[in-house]
Amino acid sequence: MSGTTLIGLCVALGIGLLIGAERERRKGQGPARGPAGIRTFTVAALTGAVGMLVGGAVVVAVAVLCIGALAFLAYQRGRTDDPGLTTEIALILTALLGGLAMRDAALAAGTGAALGLLLATRDRIHHFVRGVLSEQELHDGLLFAAAVLIILPLAPDSAMGPYGAVNPHQMVLLIVLVMGVNALGYIASRVLGPRYGLPVAGLAGGFVSSTATIHAMGTRIRGLDVFQPESLGIARAATAGGVLSSVATLAQLLLVLWLVNRDLAMRFAIPVLVGMLVSIAYSIYFVRRSVSGPTPMASAAIGRAFNPVAATGFVGIVGVLLVLAATLNAWFGAQGLLLSALIGGLLDPHAAAASVAATVARGGADIEVAVWSILVAVSANAVTKVVVAYQSGGPQYAGKIAPGLALGLAPIWILSFFINAR
Repeated sequence: MSGTTLIGLCVALGIGLLIGAERERRKGQGPARGPAGIRTFTVAALTGAVGMLVGGAVVVAVAVLCIGALAFLAYQRGRTDDPGLTTEIALILTALLGGLAMRDAALAAGTGAALGLLLATRDRIHHFVRGVLSEQELHDGLLFAAAVLIILPLAPDSAMGPYGAVNPHQMVLLIVLVMGVNALGYIASRVLGPRYGLPVAGLAGGFVSSTATIHAMGTRIRGLDVFQPESLGIARAATAGGVLSSVATLAQLLLVLWLVNRDLAMRFAIPVLVGMLVSIAYSIYFVRRSVSGPTPMASAAIGRAFNPVAATGFVGIVGVLLVLAATLNAWFGAQGLLLSALIGGLLDPHAAAASVAATVARGGADIEVAVWSILVAVSANAVTKVVVAYQSGGPQYAGKIAPGLALGLAPIWILSFFINAR
């Protein structure tokens, strides 16, 4: 017997014992007990394994059909007491996993462990679906799954539109990203409360896309009555989350520069770190004020997980900016580093900064010009964020986001000027 065969048999035995032990605890006792326990599941798993050894997939299929027939008879006998099919289906799957263990032991072991966990957490799952998850949340979850598993794979991954500026796959991916960031804020708000959940979600979402995060926070507060203490608290927490997302942008910017051109990164290290600290301080101010008012903020409604219409509208704005940037690039060319940084920074300051740093590394530009080009890229991106904040959350939200971004950029510009002037 080869070592692979022995490992497969051991995995099949372990799967049968694991799943059987869980079912044994639920089968009950006496004449009304369930039909399958630890011995039945173990034998089923070994039947699948031995069937694969003896005659391959054909024998396994016959064995599974026989086990399925026996499971059906057992279900007919006991369905008046327990109309569920979980045990019977798990028994068939256990036999299949036993056969799979002889071909791919790791995959069979992982699937068996997942099945055992699913069976063991039955009560928690039922409570979550029936008592915690609302109908709207379930609907949003299904919509998000459809976008990720159906729409995204079908979207063409090729350049289209004027000057080839729009990639449908990337646009759908951005819609999914916006919905995901918004859902992250919703989950964090439910777990931690809006006061801390929205800032935490904003910082985390900023490492994916600060612009998308600012949009998500804006849609979270659009339509709230800011004269109500609960709504005002949520608006302030969302503002903190939006500004904290820009902290993640600055951290990523510094990391990108360090990876591409360390000399350029060292020139930005102190200015960027100071800008991050200023933005954090601005966010903390709003977090501390997010509980003002007599009514506890935790009791406030936090809306739905995401708004697909708002996410699509945001991506539409991004598409317009992409076409505008491509048009400007086609008309004026990419001869000037500042113009290229301005166009690239409208959507992605990291890519623009990486391009500038790479140009300097290969001797295509002076480092002083590169410093100003990166500053222009970051500032252009801040303008985009303010526009997105206005579109998603209205003038009041944009009016709070803009000072936070400006305060974070001010020390970067000032310190960079003095460092570059030396």
